[in-house]
Amino acid sequence: MATQTYTYQIRDAAGNIQTGKIEAASESAVSARLKGMGMAPVSIKEDKATGLQMEISIPGLSDRIGLKDIAVMSRQLATMIQAGLSLLRALTILSEQTENQALTKVIKEVRNDIETGNSLSASLGKHPDVFPPLMINMVRAGEVGGFLDDVLVSIAENFEASVKLRAKIKSAMTYPIVVFAIAVLAVIGMLLFIVPVFATMYTDLGGELPALTQILVTMSAVLKIGIIPLIIGIGVGVYLWNKNKHKRGFREKVEPLYLKAPVFGGLVQKIAIARFTRNFGAMIKAGVPILQALDIVGEASGNVVIEDAAKAVKESVRTGNSLAAPLKEHPVFPPMVVQMIAVGEDTGALDEMLTKVAEFYDQEVESTTEALTSLIEPLMIAVLGGIVGFMVIALYLPIFGVFDLIE
Repeated sequence: MATQTYTYQIRDAAGNIQTGKIEAASESAVSARLKGMGMAPVSIKEDKATGLQMEISIPGLSDRIGLKDIAVMSRQLATMIQAGLSLLRALTILSEQTENQALTKVIKEVRNDIETGNSLSASLGKHPDVFPPLMINMVRAGEVGGFLDDVLVSIAENFEASVKLRAKIKSAMTYPIVVFAIAVLAVIGMLLFIVPVFATMYTDLGGELPALTQILVTMSAVLKIGIIPLIIGIGVGVYLWNKNKHKRGFREKVEPLYLKAPVFGGLVQKIAIARFTRNFGAMIKAGVPILQALDIVGEASGNVVIEDAAKAVKESVRTGNSLAAPLKEHPVFPPMVVQMIAVGEDTGALDEMLTKVAEFYDQEVESTTEALTSLIEPLMIAVLGGIVGFMVIALYLPIFGVFDLIE
């Protein structure tokens, strides 16, 4: 049922009138909620925002809920519950102070569901596009075990680590990507607008163009004809990629290639292992059944190779075997990871061992990213210098013969 904003007036213990706003499905629901909080409502009116009071929603921006938003929400919710606030009160405060309007709306819906008797995990489960299965199952385990606050802290730490890792990778790769994009645009601009001017000038003067200049002029002519088909092709490629990137058959063909890619393959492997071990450790620590946890962490790893390995481990555990044995058959898991998981099984500290593996690979990802950045920057400078140098030489080489043509 859709909720509305209501403005209410209550009389406090001193007899003074106080005004506030609340989200609810109806006036009767507002009245019941206020009475449940020990307040005596004097008046309740629907609050209809008009004109400048209406919120402006920008599609694709204001309605986007990221992992960072969920991490902050989990941390704040855990802090308030640990401080002794009721779940309903904590969610009310969250809905009032969360800056993301889309998340605010979802939190209000979750609060209303809980108020009607649903559990937190069931309420979160109604929003699968917002809350990951990892979070929903960990919350369910915390509710059953009676340690919801600890689980929320674990969720926050897990998501915060993931956000931190993503931020480091984006930060390291932003500069090379931006420089490369600017260089490509500059080269295209020169081929489309500058080279034709020189080509016309050379043609008017007569004479035979040097080989380098002729190559550049030919590239310019081809690009002039092919620029529109190229743009259309790129657009179609992006559309097909977005349409098929989540399909199992497409992933089975593409994602194994990520791990075999030169230079970046090792980085992709380390990121996948860090994500798998961190999520797995968090779910084991929260008390989620191991078979259920393996299903979720496999899908959340982001790579079909890791997902297949998780399924193999699940079947092994189902038949009473160990976790570590099936992992040896999957080269994506280094021997160190397999051995640490085996030790964790033997000592009964699997969650701690998985967390240590995740921390180790987080550091590995960071150092690998920094090393790649340090390597990419001089390579890009050399490549761009070579391209620009080639174009400059090709453009000005015929000028040395201009005076002979004029004579």
